[in-house]
Amino acid sequence: MGAAFRSEKPFMEPVTIQQKIKNLQCCVIVPTYNNCKTLKRVLSGVLEYTTDVIVVNDGSTDLTEKYIADFPQVQTIHLPENRGKGNALRVAFAAAEAQGFLFAITIDSDGQHYPKDIPVFIKALEASENKEVLLIGARNMTQEGIPKKSSFGNKFSNFWFWVETGIWLQDTQSGYRLYPLKALKKRKYYTTKFEFEIEVIVKAAWSGVAVKNVPVEVLYDEKERVSHFRPFKDFTRISILNTWLVIVAIVYIKPRNLIRRIRKKGFRRFLFEDFLSSQDSPRKKALSIALGVFIGLSPLWGFHTIIVIFLAIFFKLNKVIAFAFSNVSLPPFIPFVVTLSFKIGTWVLGENYVFSFSEARENFEVLKHLKSYIIGSITLSVSAAILLGLLGFIFFSLFERKKAVV
Repeated sequence: MGAAFRSEKPFMEPVTIQQKIKNLQCCVIVPTYNNCKTLKRVLSGVLEYTTDVIVVNDGSTDLTEKYIADFPQVQTIHLPENRGKGNALRVAFAAAEAQGFLFAITIDSDGQHYPKDIPVFIKALEASENKEVLLIGARNMTQEGIPKKSSFGNKFSNFWFWVETGIWLQDTQSGYRLYPLKALKKRKYYTTKFEFEIEVIVKAAWSGVAVKNVPVEVLYDEKERVSHFRPFKDFTRISILNTWLVIVAIVYIKPRNLIRRIRKKGFRRFLFEDFLSSQDSPRKKALSIALGVFIGLSPLWGFHTIIVIFLAIFFKLNKVIAFAFSNVSLPPFIPFVVTLSFKIGTWVLGENYVFSFSEARENFEVLKHLKSYIIGSITLSVSAAILLGLLGFIFFSLFERKKAVV
C-alpha cells in the first residue's frame, strides 16, 4: 500500500546549450569583409549552437555575398560600401537590440576563432551574478604561430586599457566577445573602424559594466587568413584614441569616481575606510602623500591632476590619497604657494628682491622672476613632500599598531 503513495521525480532532460542561448536572449554577430575563404566554416560552426545569427557584409567585393546565400537561415545585413569593423558592429548591435536580444556574441569571420568556444561565453554569463558583464575571449598569445606584431599589439592595448580603467586583462584585442546590449546604449561612440573595439570596452568599464576575460582557443593560418588591419593607419588611429581616453580618464573619470565614492560613503566614513583603513601599507600611503604634495606644489599648473593620477597608477600607489594631497594648490591657495616658492627661490639664489603677497595675488610678473620661482617651487615641493611623507608614515604606522591592539 505504501508503494501507492511513493512518487518519483520525473526525469528532467538536461538543458542544451542551444536552449540556454535562447533563454538568455543571445544572438551571434558575424561582421565580414572579403573573408569568403573562411566565412562558410565559421557560419557552419556557429549554426550548430544557434540560428539567431546576424551577418554584416561590410561592402565585400569578393564572393562573400554568394557564400552567404548558402545560409538562408541567417539574417544578413548588406552594407553598400566598406566603412570599417566598428561601424559594422554598431549596425549589428542596433539591429539585435531592436529584435529584443539582450546579449550578442561577436565572432570574426577570418577563421581565427572556434565556434566551439561559444559555450564558454554562455557558461560564464550564467555563472555571473551581475549580468551587466562584457566578456572578452582571451587568446594564448604565446603559442606557436602567433605573429609577433599581434602579440606586441595586444600587450600595448592591455597596458593602455589598464591606465584608462585600472583593470588588468590578459587580452583586450580579441574580437571574440559577449556584449550586454542594453548597457552599450548608455554611452556615445565616435569611432567606426578597428579602434571601436577599444572604445567600447573602455566606456563600458567607465559606466560600471564588469569587463572580464574568458579563455578561448585561437588559430592563425596565414595561408587562408585575410587581415584588413593596416599597421600605420590603424595603429595611428588607436594611438590617438588611447591618448584621448587617457586624458578623459585622468581629468574626468577618476576624479568623478572619487567624488561619487565620497558622496556614497560620506566624508567621515570615506576618510576612515579609504585613508586610514585602506589595505595599503603605511609605506605605500606615505609615498602616495609625498607624490601628491610634490606634484601639487610643483610648477606644473593645469596638469597636476593628470600627472598625479598617471604617476600613482604607474608606481602602483594609492590614487585616492595622491589625488587628495595634490589639491594643496587649489585656486584659493595659489597666491600663498607662489609667494612661498618665490621667497624660497630668492633665498636659495641669494637675491635681494623683496616680493609681497599682493604681487602674487594681483600682478606678479612670473616671467621676470621665472628662475627664482621655479627653483623655489621645486625646493618647496621636494621639502614638503619629504616632510609630509615622513609624518604620514609615522601617523599610519601608529594607527596600524593601535588597530592591531584593538
